[in-house]
Amino acid sequence: MKLEYKILWLDDNIDAFIDDEHVKDIDKYISDQGFDTKIHTKSNNEEFFNTLDDTYDLILTDYHMDGLNGDEVVKKIRENSIFTEILFYTAKADLTDTQKLDRISFLETTTEHEEEVVKKAKELVDLTIKKFQDIIAMRGMVMSETSSLDVQKIEILESYIDSKSTNELKNLHDNIFSKIKLSVDEKCKKYKRLVDKDDGLKKLMKDRVLFSSSRKIEALSFILQELEMDDFSEKYKDEIINPRNQFAHAKFIEKNGDKFFEESEVRLDNEYFKQVRINILKHKVNLNNLENKLNE
Repeated sequence: MKLEYKILWLDDNIDAFIDDEHVKDIDKYISDQGFDTKIHTKSNNEEFFNTLDDTYDLILTDYHMDGLNGDEVVKKIRENSIFTEILFYTAKADLTDTQKLDRISFLETTTEHEEEVVKKAKELVDLTIKKFQDIIAMRGMVMSETSSLDVQKIEILESYIDSKSTNELKNLHDNIFSKIKLSVDEKCKKYKRLVDKDDGLKKLMKDRVLFSSSRKIEALSFILQELEMDDFSEKYKDEIINPRNQFAHAKFIEKNGDKFFEESEVRLDNEYFKQVRINILKHKVNLNNLENKLNE
């Protein structure tokens, strides 16, 4: 999932919505909820169908257009296996049958209907956002977006570095390495403060940098060996930590209708994630077994 919300809007009088800033109003409404908003407005059927694809979250259209009515619009959209939410608005028609169709809403308006359309459109925006805004999906979306930004920053830096001489890069080099040194020195000081304290280990566990995922599984490795249980720590690193790190820094790619992540030429697709899920379940069992052993 991406932090993008797309609307395709068909109306032969779309300029009225644009001039009165109703399109801008909807754009701001969605953007204020933290989405990259794209509203594509079309004034004729040909432009609309040339633009239409399954990436849109909402379609808005007047039910009665010159040369085409709403029933024909629905038929053409669904024939292309596009099941986007649709809002029809009109002051002319009785659309009782249309109201029964899945993912289609109808707004019967007055002659001056712009504000009514905007209000109903916002309601449908809220509805569509709610449908995919569960915590699991949102976590995936945030990871995807932040990872893409990380990839982009690296690409920008690499491009910059490639275009400069060593002397030209000296200030950047010194700045970055001095900041890294400060961070490492600070961690060393923290280590020295904790190492001799009776409760130092518990405090260390709260430090996500010093006590990383790798350090945690290494600590469990010590316990597993002490209990003479199977030490799965190295497999855990290979099957859980490494894929997690790959996913965190992978770039989201859409190519020829296919969607996947890519990191260092490794394709993170559905098969990849299926194996990751299998490994997660396996290591949950391993951890449960260790926990149960300790509780005996």
